[in-house]
Amino acid sequence: MTLTLRPLSRDEHLAFVGSRPSVSHMQVPSWGEVKPDWRAESLGWFEADGRLVGAALVLLRPLPKVKRYLAYLPEGPVIDWHAADLERWLDPLLAHLKARGAFSVKMGPPMAARRWSPEAVKAAIADPAAHRLRDAEPTWQDPRALALADRLRGMGWRQSEPDAEEGFAAGQPRYVCQVPFAGRSLEEIHGGLNQQWRRNIKKAEKAGVKVVRGGADDLPAFYELYTETAERDRFIPRPLPYFRRMWSALTAEDPDRMRLYLAHHDGEVLAAATMLIVGGHVWYSYGASTARKREVQPNNAMQWRMMADAHELGAHVYDFRGITDTLEESNHLLGLLRFKVGAGGEAVEYVGEWDFPLNKMLHKAFDLYMARR
Repeated sequence: MTLTLRPLSRDEHLAFVGSRPSVSHMQVPSWGEVKPDWRAESLGWFEADGRLVGAALVLLRPLPKVKRYLAYLPEGPVIDWHAADLERWLDPLLAHLKARGAFSVKMGPPMAARRWSPEAVKAAIADPAAHRLRDAEPTWQDPRALALADRLRGMGWRQSEPDAEEGFAAGQPRYVCQVPFAGRSLEEIHGGLNQQWRRNIKKAEKAGVKVVRGGADDLPAFYELYTETAERDRFIPRPLPYFRRMWSALTAEDPDRMRLYLAHHDGEVLAAATMLIVGGHVWYSYGASTARKREVQPNNAMQWRMMADAHELGAHVYDFRGITDTLEESNHLLGLLRFKVGAGGEAVEYVGEWDFPLNKMLHKAFDLYMARR
C-alpha cells in the first residue's frame, strides 16, 4: 500500500508533533520562520484510510540566479524509520521535492546508533589508544540504526561526511550529549553530576549567584555575552535579529517553546542561555558567558537551574546538543565535552545526515560552492 504525501496545515502539523513522544525543535512549523533565507513547507504522509502517520518540516534554499532548491529536513522527517518498506516513505518525498524544483535533498534521521555512558567517556579520554569516541566500546548500540545506514545507501542516499578535524557534521551535529531524565528523581540526577559540578554549584550558591528567567527585553543582555563568547571561542556569531526572530516565532507557536535564563551576581549578568522545549525533549540551545568573575561559577549554576526546571516540566531528556568526537587533549573542544559529560551526560552518536542528489551536476556544484565559503 502506497502512502500519500501532501502539504500539511500548521494545525495538522502541530497536532501530529503533540502526539509523538519526541520530535526535534527543528521539525515544528515555527522553525521555518526562524530561517528567513529558506522557504518552509510542512508535509504529511497519509495512509489510504486518511490517517496522518508521518510529518516533516522541509526547508528550501534557492540557488543563486536559478529557480532550483536545496531541500533540507533537519533532524527529520518524523516517520517510522524501522519500517521494512522504507521506500514507500522516502520515494514520495523525493518525487514531491523534485517536482518543487529541488536539485538535492538532505535529511537527518532522528535515530541514535550508539551511546557512551559518562564513565565510558571518561575512561576513553584517559585511554591513550582512543583518539575518537568510535575507538571506545559503546555502552549501548542499536543494530537497527546500523542496518538503516546500509538500507539508505542501497536506496541511493549518500552519508554526509563530518568535518575531519572537529567531528561535527556540516549541518546538524552527529554527536550530542544527553542527560537521561526518564524515571529519575531530581536527587538522582544531582547524584549523577561529577564532583567538580557539585562543588561549583555550591560555590555559586555561596557567592550569591542568582539565576532568573528572562524575556524578549533581555535578549540584548544575552547577545552582549554571546558576542564576547564568539570572540573568545573563535566562531562567527549570529546577528541579534536572528534571536529576536527565534523568540517571537517559537513563543508565538507555544509560549513555553523557548526560554531565556540569566545568571546574575552583584547586579551584573555573567552568563545567559536559551532553552528549547518540545514535548518531553528539552535542549540547551545557545550559551554565553563573560570571562569576568569565573570563580563564582555562573555557568554551572545556570545549567543546574535549567536542568531542574526541565525535570519539573516532565522532560525525559536534557540535551546539551553538539559535542566533538575527538578525544585528543590538543583539541580545544575537549573541554566542552568534559563539561557536558560532567553533568551526567551520555555521548550519543546519531546515524548522521544523508544526501540524495536529484540533479548530480547541480549537487556537485553546490558542494564546491559550500566548500569555498
